[in-house]
Amino acid sequence: MELKAGNKRMMFDPWLTGPAFARGWWLLHEPPSDAMDRLSQADLIYISHMHSDHLSYPTLQQLSMKRPDIPIYVGDTSRPVFWYLEKSGVNLTNINVVPFGVWQNVDEHLRFMILMDGVHPEMDTCLIVEYKGHMILNTVDCTRPNNGRLPHGVDVMLSDFAGGASGFPMTFHGGKYTESWKAGFIKNERKKLLNYKTQLVKSLQPKIYCPFAGYFTEAHPSDRYIKETNIKNSAADLNESIRKSCPNILTWTPSPGSVLDLALALNDPSNSAITEPPNDTKIYKDSWDFDLYLDELNASISAEIFKYKSWIQYYYKWAGFKGYNLVIRVIETDDDFEPLKGGYDYLVDFLDLSFPDVRPERDHAFEEIKNRVNVMRHVVLNGRLWDDLYIGFSNRMSRDPDYFNLILILSQFISFFIFKFSTERIYFILALFQLTKTILNSFKTITTL
Repeated sequence: MELKAGNKRMMFDPWLTGPAFARGWWLLHEPPSDAMDRLSQADLIYISHMHSDHLSYPTLQQLSMKRPDIPIYVGDTSRPVFWYLEKSGVNLTNINVVPFGVWQNVDEHLRFMILMDGVHPEMDTCLIVEYKGHMILNTVDCTRPNNGRLPHGVDVMLSDFAGGASGFPMTFHGGKYTESWKAGFIKNERKKLLNYKTQLVKSLQPKIYCPFAGYFTEAHPSDRYIKETNIKNSAADLNESIRKSCPNILTWTPSPGSVLDLALALNDPSNSAITEPPNDTKIYKDSWDFDLYLDELNASISAEIFKYKSWIQYYYKWAGFKGYNLVIRVIETDDDFEPLKGGYDYLVDFLDLSFPDVRPERDHAFEEIKNRVNVMRHVVLNGRLWDDLYIGFSNRMSRDPDYFNLILILSQFISFFIFKFSTERIYFILALFQLTKTILNSFKTITTL
């Protein structure tokens, strides 16, 4: 999203190329042909949080080759937005981490303020922009932006709208997770999200509303099931709901190349303040260069460390998650979640952080996780977030028993690993390669003997 205010231009969460969450999300829309040039000429960029549909390293890689010193602003979250920058190899030299709730002056007329989310303050942020007394509120993906303390009557409000940004329940199977149960759950969740966003807009009464975040698709052929199952709200659905509830609010469904002229819209709402792209504009993507990005993932499969089963114990012991009556079985699979010939299939008991050959006889929570081998090994080798597996639809899970306490345990398990990766990734990577070196040296010694 591009915002032009006077002679200044701001960009919000640019995602112009490549996938998000390893290989699970792909761009729904075709970016305009000059999008990268416009991005590189912006006066500043705001990036809301670390998720890769908002912080797109493939996009930033191209940007850094054009203008590495472009000013980028992020909030001072406890999980740093750019925690992966050094490992990514992207050369950006002007990243500004700013405190929450403090105005940042761009010039005498333009300023902005980054605010935290009330539900996920460690990660999510939102933004207020003010230009000559006019305000724009972008709540992005925040569940409860700024703990509900938001300005009323802003000129433009933007937010997420789609839903479907999770592996649950599409990646779960067995027990109650029948196709009919999943369909009913998804339909209900999307309806709740639509109603919540409608009520939020109604309560804040912006003059104009625009659905901002949620334009993704599960484009890869191996994720056809997810694409067909993970029904999402459309921007048009939410705008229609808002118009029914608040006829006085102007809504805008953006598409590549479309422009909203705020001055025209405020002076005469009946006038056409929206310029649509030419009729021959390509709106939806139909090709995504899958091989380019999957080749990078596949390269991790043959990394030296994975020739030795000892990486498994090292990996989980390094993380240190234990003291929970949870046992997981992890199975490496191909793209279609069939067990991989020669792949690893192992148990981890988190009560004492042991690695048994069979499940313990005591009563315990159990989770079977089938992970695509290319994503799992890429995550391990590069210290990536487990979001790449879960939000990226690259695993399949089943629970035994399927009860609420197990959900809490698993949430703690995933959150722990995500936090560990984002704060101690570099130490793990260095240690992992040191372990590889030690194993190889030991192997050479045994061979010599």
